[in-house]
Amino acid sequence: MSSRRSRSRISDDQIADLVSKLQQLIPEIGNRRSDKDHLTWKERAQKSTNIKCQLQKCCRRLAIILEIYIEKWMD
Repeated sequence: MSSRRSRSRISDDQIADLVSKLQQLIPEIGNRRSDKDHLTWKERAQKSTNIKCQLQKCCRRLAIILEIYIEKWMD
C-alpha cells in the first residue's frame, strides 16, 4: 500500500475522464449488435478483446482511486 501512497494524487478531472471512458464503452457494446452480421468471427473477437482490455485498464485505475480515497478516510 505504501507504494500506492507515493503516487501522485488523482485529480477530479482524471476521475471524470475515467468515468467518461467507461460510459463510452457501454453504448459501444449495444451498437455492435447491428454490426454483428457484417463482421467476421475474427473481427468480432478482436473488437471484444479491445473492449475487454479498455475496461480492465479503467477498472484497475478505478480500484487505485478507490483505495486512495479509502486510505484517506481511514487516516
